[in-house]
Amino acid sequence: MQFIVAFMSLFIFFTLASADTVRYDTAYDKAGQSMDTVSCSDGPNGLARRFPTFGSLPDFPNLGAAAAVAGWNSPSCGSCWQLTYNGVSINVVAVDHADSGFNIALEAMNTLTDGQAEFLGTVEATVTRIDASQCGL
Repeated sequence: MQFIVAFMSLFIFFTLASADTVRYDTAYDKAGQSMDTVSCSDGPNGLARRFPTFGSLPDFPNLGAAAAVAGWNSPSCGSCWQLTYNGVSINVVAVDHADSGFNIALEAMNTLTDGQAEFLGTVEATVTRIDASQCGL
């Protein structure tokens, strides 16, 4: 029985983790930027009431846009994602819509890529949605 539980846990973990493209966007590096400028601004799923600026997020600058955020007031606003590249993992909070993959702050991508964000431009990372508490929310 324990074997089945362990196997199912591993199966679920590996089916929830996927590879996705990660790139940077310096717009998310601005601590004073108003949360009203992104898809996750207001509405029932909005973040601006609790976090009026990017810098007010607990794990700033680990934030950005995710394809999971379909648009304004998405249920995925404030979702937390673990991005892993070459054995390095960071957790980022989704605050905006991306057409594909993730667009994250340059500083966050430099942490993920050991300072190589501008040189690499984009990377393929393993991506896993995790509990929002892992992003300080």
